[in-house]
Amino acid sequence: MKAVFRRSLDEFNRRASELEFLLSQPEVATDSTQYLKLSRELNEVGEVDRRWCEYQRLETEQAAAQSLLGDPELADAAADEMAEISRRLSALEAELQRMLLPKDPDDARPAFVEIRAGTGGDESALFAGDLARMYTRYAATQGWRVEVMSEAPAELGGYKEVVLRIEGDGVYGQMRFESGGHRVQRVPVTETQGRIHTSAATVAVMPEPDEAEVITLNPADLRIDTFRASGAGGQHINKTDSAVRVVHLPTGIVAECQDGRSQHANKAKALQVLQARLQEKERAERLAKEAATRKGLIGSGDRSDRIRTYNFPQGRLTDHRINLTLYKLGLIMEGELQDVVYALRTAREAEQMAELEGAG
Repeated sequence: MKAVFRRSLDEFNRRASELEFLLSQPEVATDSTQYLKLSRELNEVGEVDRRWCEYQRLETEQAAAQSLLGDPELADAAADEMAEISRRLSALEAELQRMLLPKDPDDARPAFVEIRAGTGGDESALFAGDLARMYTRYAATQGWRVEVMSEAPAELGGYKEVVLRIEGDGVYGQMRFESGGHRVQRVPVTETQGRIHTSAATVAVMPEPDEAEVITLNPADLRIDTFRASGAGGQHINKTDSAVRVVHLPTGIVAECQDGRSQHANKAKALQVLQARLQEKERAERLAKEAATRKGLIGSGDRSDRIRTYNFPQGRLTDHRINLTLYKLGLIMEGELQDVVYALRTAREAEQMAELEGAG
């Protein structure tokens, strides 16, 4: 195992001992928030430390077996044992290296998935609706909960814009690579001559802000408008100005919500989305500076990046960032995104691994 990883593993070992000491202190034991936070970290660090101890134990066994190779009576058995130990060491090394990769603290957080129709008119709106359905179905396979924060339906179906909030285990970490431009090639339902059209929609995936790190909004920087909601909802939705639009004046960023049953609920949701958009703006600016010298394999996640093509006549999905092509578009549109998500995460891990090795 390379020296850079051994150093990191030794640091995990020291951190595990430090966390055990901190958790034994009375002032931590009586602070439930701090105790829970440190306990979670110890659990994560402990998993790495246990595997590192197992790795070191196997190395000792390997050295012992190697010393027996010179004994004619034990050489064959020692060689077999060394081969098995070598196999287990390789598997453990790969697992440890993945566990050591830098983790984005936002990966575990819920996410807002914002989908907007792009070029292509009605067909683009229909495609935006298809993407929303795909993500909703994928969320169901993961046991996640989906809530529509805001929507602007199009006349012929689909959405001009829709914002979903997805909550569950590791949502942002799995969904983050969906950000960017999505292109569709198919025969629109409105096409009478059977010609294939190309249209697009954009997706932005934003982690829900941590309450402890949320951006403080100055009321003077906000313009809050109320208006009558449109769309489904019966008599109530047509009689009250319950829909809310919030404009952040310094940046021009807008968030609105009209799906709640009250103006208060819609205002709370709109502010929540606004917070996420402002945080994502800061994140994008930071990443842009970091990417000035190096562009990652997965890309920036910017809307302008064309990341994927959905070719319906060929039943083909192509992710252009990692040259992934899958001929099961029908299943993917029904929510079977697992292969795509896994491939993107694996590519990112490989990229991170190369960065760590280069730093070492």
